[in-house]
Amino acid sequence: MSLCFLVQKLNRKLVHISIGLVFMLCWPLYSSGYRGAILAAITPGVNIIRMILIGSGLWKDEATVKAMSRYGDYRELLKGPVYYATTITLACAFYWRTSPIAIAAICNLCAGDGFADIVGRQFGGQKLPYNKNKSIAGSVAMAIAGFLTSVGYMYYFSYFGYIKESTEIVFGFLIVSLASALVESLPVSTELDDNLTVTLTSILVGSLVF
Repeated sequence: MSLCFLVQKLNRKLVHISIGLVFMLCWPLYSSGYRGAILAAITPGVNIIRMILIGSGLWKDEATVKAMSRYGDYRELLKGPVYYATTITLACAFYWRTSPIAIAAICNLCAGDGFADIVGRQFGGQKLPYNKNKSIAGSVAMAIAGFLTSVGYMYYFSYFGYIKESTEIVFGFLIVSLASALVESLPVSTELDDNLTVTLTSILVGSLVF
């Protein structure tokens, strides 16, 4: 595997980690109420359309394809990147900054799934017994990164009064991150797409624990 390919892979994961988390840092800049939520959802919503156009071949953008795809195939943008943008859009429009579910969904998708890949490739010698494509180190890194980032954003939004910090929410984040890491480690998650399965798990489990 060439150094160029590894650098491209790392850059793609850094983009994966940073976009959603940085965007979430900007949520306090929007107005309160549903109006601010919809306004915030427009940005990732437009990106959904953009990914579909590029992934369908209707819009040529080699730089985006290189940054967002694993193997340089523009059709890849119809899966992972579309699911990624959809997650952030739904988190804004339906849950917003007062909901732990929005925090959990984005943090497990961005930080959790992102660090799972980076750590797994670096220290993933010991594979999971039920999935040889996933490693113990990667799954542990995902659970830890998703959980710690979720807790960090809980404190961030509590500073602005959007959410009240509590041990119950922290425990809920732990449950969601563990569940997301477990589902991400399953073979079916690879067959579908991590961005889809991690998001669905975070929302479903989050709806039960929060």
